[in-house]
Amino acid sequence: MTYLRDLQADDVRQRCQGPGLNLQIGPFSTRVRSRFQDVHAYLQSHYADFPILDGHGSHFSISIAPPAGIRRWVRPQAVFFIDGKPPFKPVPKRLAPALFEWGMNWCIGKRAHHWLMMHSSVVERDGRVLLMPAPPDSGKSTLGASLAFGGWRLFSDEFGLIDPQTALLYPVPRPIALKKESIEIIRARVPNVRYGPVAEDEDGAQAVHAAPPADAVARLGEPAPVGWIVVPRFQRDSDTILEPIPKARMLAHLSDNSFNYNVVVGGFEALARIVDGAHCFRLTFGRLDDALEALGRLTPGQ
Repeated sequence: MTYLRDLQADDVRQRCQGPGLNLQIGPFSTRVRSRFQDVHAYLQSHYADFPILDGHGSHFSISIAPPAGIRRWVRPQAVFFIDGKPPFKPVPKRLAPALFEWGMNWCIGKRAHHWLMMHSSVVERDGRVLLMPAPPDSGKSTLGASLAFGGWRLFSDEFGLIDPQTALLYPVPRPIALKKESIEIIRARVPNVRYGPVAEDEDGAQAVHAAPPADAVARLGEPAPVGWIVVPRFQRDSDTILEPIPKARMLAHLSDNSFNYNVVVGGFEALARIVDGAHCFRLTFGRLDDALEALGRLTPGQ
């Protein structure tokens, strides 16, 4: 098996500018093409531990390229293409590495409907998955990153990827997107992680991608069942409260956070099986360390 870390920078560049760099990202083979050196450097940094699939087909054929016309040179831009078509508008060229991650989210969310998908941070410990489905600004990414760099195995920062036949979750351990206050929180906790460039969107919100732990990438083919479902809610100055949620209410919450349960054959039934076999909680917290301590006390019997 060849890994991206085994390639020289010139080889990465030649592949990206030629036939494409075919990476194994979770259960997806992803062929990447780009002439942007920033994209080549980002892949070498944040995808160093990912396998290379030479001679294989790909689920996603991606290109990050400059647009036609003057935007190649004046206020240069980058465009994300999937199978030769751009699903969204160009972004400033400096955002090209982040555009790769945003585009991957789009590809999985829009083109992987043989999986049941959940908007969730996902980690695993002792063979059991902790699923944290919640909306933005709930603290799930900060919790997920802290757990992933603190002894749990990273499954995903964005997706709970579920096999509807078995109700097992499959890992997609890509770089973790840190936003707003969580950037400095995680930098302070784990300074030795490889952090990407700061990406600032048109609204001024900042985001940074942290490279996933190597051990999580090495186990990207190992699924696991859900042991716990925790709905986090960050509330400044709040005490930390981990309280049970009725399973019927959790099933409704998972349905709200699923992208596609209504279009996947057996999707709702798979959600019901997951909830039935999991311990369900709501976590309200104002201090990260207290929240992590509460989650650390979770056991298979709890």
